[in-house]
Amino acid sequence: MKKRIFGSLLAGLMTLSAMGQVSSTLSPYSQFGLGVLAEQSLGFNRGMSGLGIGMRNGKYVNVQNPASYSSIDSLTMILDLGVSGQITNFKEGVKKVNAKTADFDYAVMAFRVLPKLGASLGVIPYSNIGYDYNYYSDFGSASADYYADASDSYYGLGYSGTGGFSQAFIGLGWEFAKGISVGANISYFWGKYEKTAGTVLNDTYANTLARSYTTNINSWKLDLGAQYSKAIGKDDLLTVGATVGIGHRLGARANLSIVNTNTTTSVTTTTNDSVLNAFKLPFTFGLGASYTHKNSLTVGADYMMQKWGNIDYPMVNASTSRYELTSGLLKDRHKVTVGADWIPDPNPMARGFLKRVHYRVGVSYATPYYKIGTHDGPKELCVSAGFGIPIINTWNNRTTLNISAQWVNTSAKDLVTENTFRINIGLTFNERWFAKWKVD
Repeated sequence: MKKRIFGSLLAGLMTLSAMGQVSSTLSPYSQFGLGVLAEQSLGFNRGMSGLGIGMRNGKYVNVQNPASYSSIDSLTMILDLGVSGQITNFKEGVKKVNAKTADFDYAVMAFRVLPKLGASLGVIPYSNIGYDYNYYSDFGSASADYYADASDSYYGLGYSGTGGFSQAFIGLGWEFAKGISVGANISYFWGKYEKTAGTVLNDTYANTLARSYTTNINSWKLDLGAQYSKAIGKDDLLTVGATVGIGHRLGARANLSIVNTNTTTSVTTTTNDSVLNAFKLPFTFGLGASYTHKNSLTVGADYMMQKWGNIDYPMVNASTSRYELTSGLLKDRHKVTVGADWIPDPNPMARGFLKRVHYRVGVSYATPYYKIGTHDGPKELCVSAGFGIPIINTWNNRTTLNISAQWVNTSAKDLVTENTFRINIGLTFNERWFAKWKVD
């Protein structure tokens, strides 16, 4: 029976992987680079703004550091599913627009393979692309903005795009010496995007020009991790962790199609261009630490750096009109996260429901990984809070409903400012699948 259930869950994860390319953003910033980078965290991390590199708890799946899989005990089978919904306010000058999105986020599972060896597999997002806006300028006017009245005579450009990238991974974590663990996630990395930029007219104009950018990526991704845990006295535990993401070429082709139409003669000409081996994943390095007191209060901090700055990105050369790899469009990204998790009474049989609830808070700050013209892209500030609510049944109370709220401010000087309020809901099924039942 357990094999059948395991097989069904695995098939379900693969089915959910087909949903991984649905965009959960409407941000105009998602047109740059590989899109808006998704959080590599699950339900319990998100209440702490994604804290995870130095976190180690066998009751949850921590995909941010695969070394943590070794903490899963021999009787545990974990299945974690997550969804999110968000409302975003876009502000540019005096103009404001609201948008709502919702999406399935992730599906992962974890279990013990051998003593001190844990495994995990699942599907998580990497980035999202989704935007649709116009830039207008009235004829005979020096002013230009992103809005136009229907009675105006104007020309402009329309920008739209959809897509995203996901990773289906399998990972192992091994505690090869007391307190010292290493791990690795190997992922199938895939996704695509379609981006268009074309002339928008409300008047007769001789020519229209439309550009279409597309790609389809199928590659791999490798992330390594290590953790060291040390008891400090009988009540405290210190864990430090490190992660490395291997940067490499994705082997994909970037395609450009330019369609020029004469509206008077209805003659259309199409020009196609492409760049081989156009995309690359950055080298990533992270450090983190957490401190746990009496299994009740855990505080931690993470730092992560992604080396985007040495990666070229496909762009049309204004001088040669050729579509080619261009340097200087991307920059290194740095992210700092601090967070805390507190449970008043860690005893699962403690009286009082509120004493068994996890209370979480976190803050993170990230620099942009791309440039917009000669300016840096938007920085990101995230503040979050959440709860881990135990779900009680007649024989097990280790399943948890993780609910968190995040406020994310994305802003850059003289550009669009985004304020997002996001609700994350994750359900962690943590059951004793491998226990042997005895009847007296």
